Amino acid sequence: MRRTFIIFYALIIYALTELVWWGYLLAKLMPSSLGMIMGEGSIFIFVFFVGAYWLHKSIMRERKLQEQKRNFLLSVTHELKSPLASIKILLQTIQKRDLTKEQTLDFIGKSLMDIERLDDMVENMLLASKIDNQSYTFPKAKFNLSVLVDSIVNRLQLSKCESNQQIIDAEIEPKVEITGDKFALTSVVTNLIENAIKYSGPCETVGVKLFLKDGRVFLQVADHGIGIADQEKNRIFDKFYRVGSEDTRNTKGTGLGLYIVKEVLDKHQASIKVKDNRPTGSIFEVIFD
Repeated sequence: MRRTFIIFYALIIYALTELVWWGYLLAKLMPSSLGMIMGEGSIFIFVFFVGAYWLHKSIMRERKLQEQKRNFLLSVTHELKSPLASIKILLQTIQKRDLTKEQTLDFIGKSLMDIERLDDMVENMLLASKIDNQSYTFPKAKFNLSVLVDSIVNRLQLSKCESNQQIIDAEIEPKVEITGDKFALTSVVTNLIENAIKYSGPCETVGVKLFLKDGRVFLQVADHGIGIADQEKNRIFDKFYRVGSEDTRNTKGTGLGLYIVKEVLDKHQASIKVKDNRPTGSIFEVIFD
């Protein structure tokens, strides 16, 4: 990419030099037409610079896209490798050792959690692909959002405070119903809660609230993690966007979660706000009108 920029700017300098030189020669041969030559030359230079500017933007956009693809592939590789390695070790232990029934069930439970993690990632990738291709129609029907949020919280809930584990504190108002795409909104709730868990410290509480207020449905997911800088708040919903690079980042993720959240909520005429939590962390607030 650096070589491309060198060639691009070299061609611009060469073209401008040639333009000035030929303009000088033409003005020398036809001094009576100096005004016309200057006018035509000015228009040409203006058009030339406009074209060069948009070409530069296209090259930068392509460069950014290539970097995003690189980061995405690195993150997906890590996301796939980690749970697969964990499942492999757990199953090999069950196969090779004489475990008690309780130990076997515990290992199977951990394997199922890793499988669910892989399933969530695959669902995200498929949904993001369908959204990009505009092949997903978002079929809507009335359903109980309280039951949906409660089931997701129970699935992601970690009852023990161990290394890299959080406890979800849920306040879910019962019988909150909305009309929407249940499958897509399941992905929204899952991504918001998983995102809060990823960016929280060990044993930090993640708060989930669902309630009705003034005829509107509110869903809030709060964490006490690293927080989000103001300049990043509008960019975190971009596809593949993640703060930092995949080579140095410790938190897991593909950069698709919040992109899917924003796209799905837009299709439901719902809004999402990112607010600072106190003393640290972030609050994602979804409002269904």
